Amino acid sequence: MTSSEPAGQDPAHALLALYDRALPQVYGYLLRRCGGAALAEDLTADTFLAAVHAIDRDRVDAVSVAWLIGIARHKLVDHWRRQAREERRLRLAANEPSPPDDPWAEVLDRARAAGVLAAIGAQHRAALVLRYVDGLPVADVAAHLGRTLAATEALLTRAKSAFRTAYESTGRRADGD
Repeated sequence: MTSSEPAGQDPAHALLALYDRALPQVYGYLLRRCGGAALAEDLTADTFLAAVHAIDRDRVDAVSVAWLIGIARHKLVDHWRRQAREERRLRLAANEPSPPDDPWAEVLDRARAAGVLAAIGAQHRAALVLRYVDGLPVADVAAHLGRTLAATEALLTRAKSAFRTAYESTGRRADGD
């Protein structure tokens, strides 16, 4: 059985047939990127609901795991955008400054990096995950985030700086204990 629907099969039936195999893949994709089981579960449910809505609107050529992962990516980016808007509102209310720019490059401890990634702002996390975890070119990251190329490059610079600052501070706390 292939990951896409058989020729001539109704997309709704194809999604139902694919569900058991696709669910762990979609959930795993989201869990690795958002870091929380509850959020990954919610986004997985949103992904399958969006797939059903797309099928109902006859906007589906072929149902596949790759198609579902694409929907999941969009749901995750939408979540990060909502979270970033909320963080911006809170920052404006608290009148906090933006993180400073500081380019960097290091070899990272994976577990520590995942914890730091979960702790930084949603826009920064979205940009870093799409660029460095998913391996998308900057132009594709810009398209996913709805930003210009220049704005995305600036966002990536700020995101790397915020990540580095947070990463280095976790190292000092761990060393000081």
